[in-house]
Amino acid sequence: MEEATQPPPLSEAQLEIMNVVWDHGEATVGEIWQELSSRRGVARNTVQTLVTRLEEKGWLTHVVERNAFRYKAVHPRETTQRHLVRRLVDSVFGGSTQGLLLALLEDGELSREEAAHIRAVIDRAEKGAV
Repeated sequence: MEEATQPPPLSEAQLEIMNVVWDHGEATVGEIWQELSSRRGVARNTVQTLVTRLEEKGWLTHVVERNAFRYKAVHPRETTQRHLVRRLVDSVFGGSTQGLLLALLEDGELSREEAAHIRAVIDRAEKGAV
């Protein structure tokens, strides 16, 4: 997906709702509210308002199923993650991917499995660049 087709940025609360929808494939406001309220206090009306705004912004779409709206993501999680990371790299690290990676790696909270996966990706990137 091109950046031009990406809808307006997500707030943290909206991203939390999108993660529930992405995790489940689709969800009603009630299902979203139940999952969020199991983690923290949140009013059902707040969830309804956020879902409505997400649909207005082009993040969600719905189908009617037995008197309930079932919401689905319009944009895949992976595309959205790439877009958010690109914005982070551009705005916080001046476009430097290296800066982001160094900040993450120097944090020191990397498991052996994560380090091995990162090494493998770097190795593939180096082979492709040669």
